Amino acid sequence: MQGLQALLDDVWAELQGRDERGEVATYIPELAKIDRGKFGIAVATPEGDTFCAGDADEAFSIQSISKVFVLTLALGRLGDTLWQRVGREPSGTAFNSIVQLEHERGIPRNPFINAGAIVATDVVLAGHEPREAIGEILRFAQFVADDDSIRIDPDVARSESDTGFRNRALANYMSAFGNLKHPVEKVLGVYFHQCAIAMSCRQLARAGLFLATGGCMPITGQNVISSRRARRINALMLTCGHYDGSGDFAFRVGLPGKSGVGGGILAIAPGKASIAVWSPGLNANGNSMLGSLALEGIAQRAGWSVFGP
Repeated sequence: MQGLQALLDDVWAELQGRDERGEVATYIPELAKIDRGKFGIAVATPEGDTFCAGDADEAFSIQSISKVFVLTLALGRLGDTLWQRVGREPSGTAFNSIVQLEHERGIPRNPFINAGAIVATDVVLAGHEPREAIGEILRFAQFVADDDSIRIDPDVARSESDTGFRNRALANYMSAFGNLKHPVEKVLGVYFHQCAIAMSCRQLARAGLFLATGGCMPITGQNVISSRRARRINALMLTCGHYDGSGDFAFRVGLPGKSGVGGGILAIAPGKASIAVWSPGLNANGNSMLGSLALEGIAQRAGWSVFGP
């Protein structure tokens, strides 16, 4: 495994000096404050080892990566009946687009665009007050990461709410079609807080490990989800996890992945590892520029593509 540490060190060193890093998200004011020079990598293995490089222990806002955890919880509530309310196809449009909702009568294309994630949040809210649902999501992230120190950044949550006009439009539109079962502001209150969960690369890599090991916690052997469901979530991450850049990410990296506009990406090498990268500068599709390049380098050198070596 020392070879894996050397691989990460090499990839980090090769990319750290790049001037072209993309631009930080500015439409959420708190994210605009993040230092564009930050860059971290962490890889967690089923054997219990975690290898890190750069700023891997600095917490950042995971944003849309939280959609993976919320989807897992929503599937636990509804099972496959969830797919009556949200699709499983790539969107081909921006993560916050409203265009397709009109044509498809309030049914979002997939659970990783904002509209689809809001439906999944609505499912998790059932039977709860917003505070309880937020607590359930946070506890699940803590559980799969085996780290009770993970918290929600209240400043980011507030910033999300203050500027969440598009998400309110999406939610109201779906509500008009009967695809939200709770008041829009309650659903969005949960959604804004789940996006504001703060994790480091080390924590995030560990949190994704259950998706690399057939749905179980590899150290304790405790089942989180079935292996079939883990495969299904990985499939959606591969086809939909990077919005309208998902095809290019699959082509270049070849791993299931989920990005967030905070600059993080969680990628899964089934049976091998869970990988988290963070660099706040985003490319034109809203995905971490340096993070995507780092994952491409790691996957190529380790031979971890799901499509073969």
